[in-house]
Amino acid sequence: MQRREFIGAVTAAVATATRSAAVEAGTSDGPGRPKETRRGDMLYRQLGSTKEEVSAIGLGGHHIGRQKDEKDSIAIIRSAIDAGITFMDNCWDYHDGGSEIRMGKALKDGYRKKVFLMTKIDGRTKKAAAEQIDECLKRLQTDVIDLVQHHEIIRMEDPDRIFVAGGAQEAVEAAKKAGKIRYIGFTGHKDPLVHLRMLEVAKEHGFKFDTAQMPLNVLDAHFRSFEKQVVPVLLKEGVGVLGMKALGDGLVLKSKTATPIECLQYALSLPTSVVITGIDSMAILKQALDVAKSFKPLTEKETADLLAKTKVAATKGEFERFKTTNAFDGTAKNPSWLGEHDKGPG
Repeated sequence: MQRREFIGAVTAAVATATRSAAVEAGTSDGPGRPKETRRGDMLYRQLGSTKEEVSAIGLGGHHIGRQKDEKDSIAIIRSAIDAGITFMDNCWDYHDGGSEIRMGKALKDGYRKKVFLMTKIDGRTKKAAAEQIDECLKRLQTDVIDLVQHHEIIRMEDPDRIFVAGGAQEAVEAAKKAGKIRYIGFTGHKDPLVHLRMLEVAKEHGFKFDTAQMPLNVLDAHFRSFEKQVVPVLLKEGVGVLGMKALGDGLVLKSKTATPIECLQYALSLPTSVVITGIDSMAILKQALDVAKSFKPLTEKETADLLAKTKVAATKGEFERFKTTNAFDGTAKNPSWLGEHDKGPG
């Protein structure tokens, strides 16, 4: 399929998916939200079409590796869990494995049983992916990881590399069969078309992802929007929506168009199963917990007013540099993480 044809097909698919999701939700103006319950001060939502229930706020893995003393990281993780946050985000490459090591220590003493543990791998070959999964298990000090996601699906060729014979998908499916992992997903932060391509290639191979993770924030709605192009398809197919970069690692705040509270409220008001947010201090943890405690979905007017404030700042992607530059692309800076290079012609 040529790119022009692909874009046309995507446009049609999105329109159809949006209508279908709205019908299934019993609404006429947008997709439905996942099943939600409140226990204490925390919200819990169903993870896609799985039977898992996870906290609507997820603890970002990169930020819990930024503290100088690992004791501070462990304290943040355990305090988050004690407050009801169950969804733990991580990645094989965060801080050269430091984030996973710290989380593994934090999840000792019975804490592992209280969480839904997710991590990501960068490997594109079966060999690289399998090795990374085993490293993740060792660092996290667990026999099974609840969710493993293919990380940084940011190039149009990434899906093909993953699903080719000898690709990373073979490794994750083998790991699931072996009981090392329970669910499989993918992440990316670059372009909605790459996410849609990943879903398309998976379908061609008879595979359905359990989750997909992407930037969902007050600026995304205006520029190369995952919210508008990808989320409706995920809802139609029953894939859990994992939102990230609600504050854009601080970039959204630099646009001076929305407060941290508004950013989190907006992302939580979307049909997300989880909003994963960076928490690097007790103060930021309290901020996220306060939002969860008092959360009510934004009204149509509140949403419209917020999007009107952010429209101009969002136009060129200036404050979503993870979409427009390679500054956030760990695999671009470290291509060896992906495994063996593709063989060229001949």
